[in-house]
Amino acid sequence: MNLPNALTLARIFLVPLLVVVLVTKFEGRLIYGVRMELVGAAIFGLASLTDWLDGYLARRRKQVTTFGQLMDPLADKLLITAALLSLVQMDLAPAWMVLVILGREFAVTVLRGVAYSRGVVIAASPLGKFKMLSQVIAILLLILGYDHLQQFFVLGRIALWVAVITAVASGIDYYRRFNHVLSIQKLQSAQKAP
Repeated sequence: MNLPNALTLARIFLVPLLVVVLVTKFEGRLIYGVRMELVGAAIFGLASLTDWLDGYLARRRKQVTTFGQLMDPLADKLLITAALLSLVQMDLAPAWMVLVILGREFAVTVLRGVAYSRGVVIAASPLGKFKMLSQVIAILLLILGYDHLQQFFVLGRIALWVAVITAVASGIDYYRRFNHVLSIQKLQSAQKAP
């Protein structure tokens, strides 16, 4: 197990901890004297940092593995899904916006699985990376805005709108690239046939 893969697994293990911190009703909303939204934001921020760090280390150390290529997107989706569903439970995010984002994640996961089964890996696009960044910012701001700082909540809602729009746009882009790659594959297969 290399360090990038260990960071990916650490992100997965932080997900249940994040959910417990965000949705449990702590007395006085304090965890060992610290406001629960600060603890939740710290856990989410640390988990999000591992997303950047595992990819950076894997490329820099030339430790890109099949395990990492498959588990990293899964860990991202688990983290974002858990955080967004917790925000709905906390009445910080509208359920319909979360459903749009999660619907896109599910659709892209299915397309990625179909492409992978055909021997094709479709890399993340800059738009997809911006989508992830906008989601992380929205979630952090909304967690910090929970009954504490109204400015964070307002900025979080704006960032959530950006996340929804980029989720839809990147989903359409991914679908377009998926069709393009499979069209090329079909054309190549047809040319090889006698």
